Amino acid sequence: MSNLHETFTLSPRTRATLARDFTWGVATSAYQIEGGAAAGGRAPSIWDTFSHTPGKTVRGETGDVACDHYHRWPEDVALMASLGLDAYRFSISWSRVQPLGHGAWNEEGLAFYDRLVDALLAAGLRPNATLYHWDLPQALQDQGGWASRETALRFADYAEHIARRLGDRLASISTHNEPWCTAVLGNERGQFAPGFKDAALAADVSHHLLLSHGLAVQAMRATGCRTPMGIVLNQSSTSAATDSAADHALAATEYARFVRWYMEPIFAGGYPQDAGIRHYPRNIQPGDFAIIGQPLDFLGVNYYTRIWASAATPPVPAPRALGVTDMGWEIHPEGLTELLVDLHRRYPGLPPIYLMENGMANAGDVVTDGHVADAARIDYMRGHLEALARAREAGVDIRGFFYWSLLDNYEWDSGYDKRFGLVHVDYATQVRTPKDSALWYRDTIASLRQETVDG
Repeated sequence: MSNLHETFTLSPRTRATLARDFTWGVATSAYQIEGGAAAGGRAPSIWDTFSHTPGKTVRGETGDVACDHYHRWPEDVALMASLGLDAYRFSISWSRVQPLGHGAWNEEGLAFYDRLVDALLAAGLRPNATLYHWDLPQALQDQGGWASRETALRFADYAEHIARRLGDRLASISTHNEPWCTAVLGNERGQFAPGFKDAALAADVSHHLLLSHGLAVQAMRATGCRTPMGIVLNQSSTSAATDSAADHALAATEYARFVRWYMEPIFAGGYPQDAGIRHYPRNIQPGDFAIIGQPLDFLGVNYYTRIWASAATPPVPAPRALGVTDMGWEIHPEGLTELLVDLHRRYPGLPPIYLMENGMANAGDVVTDGHVADAARIDYMRGHLEALARAREAGVDIRGFFYWSLLDNYEWDSGYDKRFGLVHVDYATQVRTPKDSALWYRDTIASLRQETVDG
């Protein structure tokens, strides 16, 4: 590891920028790691249904077992503690704690999260909970899913109960993770659960997701819960492929659909107006934007790559100077700085920002002689931390970094083909092996802490 530290060390300027008042964490989600699909009273979610539908995922793979975190969570908490992390971001399986999405609560499922949260605190890790990471109870989908306004009301009830049960021990509560994925990938493109292909439906779904966010924040605060509350949005910078008017117009439209569509109802009181947007929600009711625009304690941002906008046929390809990840996504850390600085300029008064997800799938992650050499991932992390520091230097109030993901896990429609983890998982044996990137992250955090003490 010593050579890797020398090769991939952060610049002195970045170290100085990130050494103080910064949270270092990792992230996961329930369906991707927990397994225990039918254990402890859990009922099916839309991802159980979708993944068990032939042709929807690589090799028909499901999250039935995943990383078996439901049974192996003590080992995973110990792993995180060994890395010297400050915080862990996880999601709660709605159908594990309330199997039908309404009505009776499942005490066994709630107790699982009680134990997890208490163990994290005992290990010196701050628990950051996400209420919804795409796994709607199937029973609610059967009643209309996110196309129904009733689901937003049920979500607020769920959020209130979790706030009462866990809120006194949580470091933060995020209502949703990446509502764009639920709306667009799940309801417009059919790539994710529930698998619909209807652009007008997707617009309606996006509105109910945002409405449910606002209702949930209201409901949780009404309980007296003082845990910091926010939402996590996947976002990208956008680059026009050329200086043509068509490419610039497309870049503006893509940014409006991907970033502004979710930011502006929350922080500016309405949806962006752009000539390229074909569908607006048909289900807006008076007072909705006042609900959606609840003041937040933080904004979570997930960044992986930029959007490259080319109106030409065929499209002009992105430069990809630093290559691509195993997902085929261009590695472009400069886009993170551009994105955060633009948010800071465009939306004055934003709450503090946390980078809640950033990471790469790497095709070469294999265990050799007890370790995994993943220099590409270390370089990816280093580049994005440098970019994050530049945004902080430019005045963006960025408070933390959560690597995606702690573990190799179930990567949705890609099944188990894509490995994002700092820790390698042998899915046949469930053996965990920290990769070189995990050790680099551990040592980087420790050295920055030491600088804070010494400084």
